[in-house]
Amino acid sequence: MKAKTAVILCGGKGTRLGSLGKKIPKTLSRVHGKPIIWYIIKSLSKNSFNHFILPVGYKGQMIKKYFLKEKDFKDKNIQIVFTGINTSISQRIFKIKKFIKSKNFVLLNGDGIFKFNLNNIFQEHENKKNSITFLGSEAQLPYGIVGIKNRKIVSFERESSFDATLSKNKINFIGQIYSGISILKTDLLKLNFKFFKSFEKQFYPIIIKRFKSNFRKISGTWYSVDNQKDLNFLNEKKNKTVYKKIKLLREIFNEK
Repeated sequence: MKAKTAVILCGGKGTRLGSLGKKIPKTLSRVHGKPIIWYIIKSLSKNSFNHFILPVGYKGQMIKKYFLKEKDFKDKNIQIVFTGINTSISQRIFKIKKFIKSKNFVLLNGDGIFKFNLNNIFQEHENKKNSITFLGSEAQLPYGIVGIKNRKIVSFERESSFDATLSKNKINFIGQIYSGISILKTDLLKLNFKFFKSFEKQFYPIIIKRFKSNFRKISGTWYSVDNQKDLNFLNEKKNKTVYKKIKLLREIFNEK
């Protein structure tokens, strides 16, 4: 079977989760009784991904133990790679790049719950021979801003203010929220990025200037767990619409 790889970043300390972040890695925090990583693997599997690389760091052994016990993923090719505790994202990706088996791969954070047709976007990325495709949303979240002008990506700004970007008053300039999910051509990892302090702040702008890039808006369900407030929001029954959506996702993902 042809490999279709997803790299799920799971090495952060989850400091914005407060006391919970001191006990477990963020990706193991639970939504409706299941860890976030459970939803991620399930969603990616529904989109035909069959090879999962998890660069882990902080409390990485807990993630490894989870997958040893979780029966849902016994048949999945899940590769857990310990990449250090205080390691930058650039260094984590550098350490696992040799394990990527496909010509293109998805890179995403290990703290999101989503259900949308990623498979179609991935195929479009391959067919159009893009080097990178950013996935975005209208939700105002702190991952960054993708600047688009005349249908072309012209900038990427990490952790920028949505309002500040729009206030640039550039003609035909559109600011789209970056979801923390991107599709990359694996050959891009041949570039020298190992010592970048920030993969997104330093690497992405270079890619945009030198290679063919694209932006696709997410059409479907996508929630990010950035902090304890986000986690509570997804778990509280009083948020009826969101609660029902997550419940439905769990039911769908539980189907064989």
